[in-house]
Amino acid sequence: MDELGFWCLVFTASVGGFGVLALILKRANEWYLVSRSGESLPPGDMGWPFIGNTLSFLYSLKYGHPDSFISNYVKRYGQTGIYKAYLFGKPTIIAAAPEVCRKILTDDTQFKAGWPKSTTELLGKLAFMGSSAEEHKRLRKLTAAPISGHKALSMYHEYIKDAIVTSLDEWSKSEEPIEFLTEIRKLTFKIVMHIFLSSEIGPMLETLENDYTILNHGLRSMAINIPGFAYHKALKARKRLVKALQAIVDQRREGKEGNLSGERRDLMDLLLEAKDETGRKLYDEEIIDIILMYLNAGHESSAHATMWATLFLHQNPEYYQKAKAEQEEILKSVSPENGLSFKETKQMEYLAKVIDETMRVVNISLYTYREATTDVNISGYTIPKGWKVMMWFRGIHLNPEIYQDPKEFNPSRWNESKAKAGTYIPFGIGSRQCPGSDLTKLEITTFLHYFLLNYELERLNPGCQVRYLPHTRPEDNCLANIKKLPLSSSI
Repeated sequence: MDELGFWCLVFTASVGGFGVLALILKRANEWYLVSRSGESLPPGDMGWPFIGNTLSFLYSLKYGHPDSFISNYVKRYGQTGIYKAYLFGKPTIIAAAPEVCRKILTDDTQFKAGWPKSTTELLGKLAFMGSSAEEHKRLRKLTAAPISGHKALSMYHEYIKDAIVTSLDEWSKSEEPIEFLTEIRKLTFKIVMHIFLSSEIGPMLETLENDYTILNHGLRSMAINIPGFAYHKALKARKRLVKALQAIVDQRREGKEGNLSGERRDLMDLLLEAKDETGRKLYDEEIIDIILMYLNAGHESSAHATMWATLFLHQNPEYYQKAKAEQEEILKSVSPENGLSFKETKQMEYLAKVIDETMRVVNISLYTYREATTDVNISGYTIPKGWKVMMWFRGIHLNPEIYQDPKEFNPSRWNESKAKAGTYIPFGIGSRQCPGSDLTKLEITTFLHYFLLNYELERLNPGCQVRYLPHTRPEDNCLANIKKLPLSSSI
């Protein structure tokens, strides 16, 4: 054998050896996890050791192909609606069928909260996302009235509408195009922080908003605590947020001791005074984690859904005219002295359909998590104890077997009947349904009322790509001009 032939043989053997090694590594997770379970697991692919399928999952979201990860499973394993994977360092069942998701989300006996480490560490283990079923029930009961009660929402609405009117006027006077999404995020952050902490937060509002943005970018990242990674940056941002909020808690507690009137101003005061039936109050750490969790629910969801609802109406003149006509009719009953009332927001039936359809098409929350507390049999497959379960909302809301032309924005699809159980879950279902959903809808409704009557949107890059991490958004954050309509008569 000549020298060239020898090196060709070495090269071939090396490539073959690497191929065999890659195959062994590729199957290692499958052999280790599946053989240990000894159960009838759903079909699927456990990916590479340690990282599993996480990189391919995040890649599909980050680079504009959110359905490619799940569609690849469907092509390989069929339309089972339930698959196995290895995501964020844990063996995971992916649920993408309505009946499977509904069973899991409403079963607090066999499933508990199961968010990945990055989410629970950043939003807080003592709030809703990391709590047990019993503790979650307690926290929800303590915070339900201050957050979503009729009296509380009616009170918040006065500040919400004033903030929206002021912001829209400022945007329309800008000499340069604005990032519409960025400005709405600032607006909703301002609103939710006022609800929590009243006016004293003003001087530090921008700093807190910047830190929260950094924290938000780490929520759906891999929990790699190394400089340069999103999770590492988010942990530092959380520490700064906790320090700032702790200082406010300390000031409030000191002020309470000398406040004989006992006047309550905002959610912080209500949380400081809240007691359960045993007389137990919330710890400082619980209060801070609750506030951070509600920031995510009442700030991010509201901002992104508001932007998309505005865009969808802008892109669909027929629906735009229907929505505007309803607001013009509502305007006839609005008091010139007091402006739009909370009661009138509940009369906007068509706008409610616009919001429902926006949440369905966009899927602000692409998924949620649970963890099996025991071996569970669903649809003929076993979900082993300790395995995570990801409910893939997008796969349900955009399923053509459930919704005709699912990617088409069509509020009229909600005219005849409500969605069947488990087929419309933008805020989840069951005991852990998003507690800030009513506040979110109120913010969107109020914004659209004033926008439809007074303003129009002119996008600079209508064809720009969409990104899906950490939330669904245009790549340019919706760069646009906001123009005030002439002869406006809105209040």
